[in-house]
Amino acid sequence: MVALVQVLDNIFWNALTGPQAKFASGAGGARRFARGFSPIVGFRDAQQPDFDALAPYCEPGEHFYCADWTGPPPAGWTVEAEATMYQMVWDAPVPDAVHDPRIERLQPGHAPLAAELAALTQPGPFGPRTPELGEYFGVFEDGRLIAMCGERVQAAGVREVSGVCTHPQAQGRGLARLLVNHVVRRQMARGEQSFLHVMRSNNGAHGLYARMGFRIHRECPVRVVAPSSSMG
Repeated sequence: MVALVQVLDNIFWNALTGPQAKFASGAGGARRFARGFSPIVGFRDAQQPDFDALAPYCEPGEHFYCADWTGPPPAGWTVEAEATMYQMVWDAPVPDAVHDPRIERLQPGHAPLAAELAALTQPGPFGPRTPELGEYFGVFEDGRLIAMCGERVQAAGVREVSGVCTHPQAQGRGLARLLVNHVVRRQMARGEQSFLHVMRSNNGAHGLYARMGFRIHRECPVRVVAPSSSMG
């Protein structure tokens, strides 16, 4: 449990310098997902982020999600938004297997549809290449992607459930629960600990995840930061 806590408590750094280092850029005590992936940064010391090390790998106009940091922004950076989020871990038996023909594994050709649904529903930081980070599944209706769920960050023994979203016209049909259970079941079959992030203000999603079997591991600050001047 101690090792699991250590991994989760700085999950983005552990992912970007571990199993997902091939998707990262950066140096020293800072890493970011490469352009096109989710705009997330990780720092070796999350409470004292090394923005100087990150700066050469960023450009004006980019925006990044940064967790666990509440200090004043350094010169050249702006805090555009801030809130808190829950990190929740699965703490229940393996979900029952459901052989639902509506569940489809998303393929590379579905990337534009996934990006379109994410832009509409705003499930969190998402880029056109985010589905390359893990398995993504969706439900289609009349050729339109109406719900999806997949995997984003991973580190030693843990994997994130992410990109959970449903088209507004398809909400209330249990599609999020269906897809999350499907992803969690597959992760548990691989011996991985499932976890997710949800904004504290999103009471509906937080309540759903709690009823499904996730429990709060911790609450942490999250900010959107951006270079405010040329990075040189």
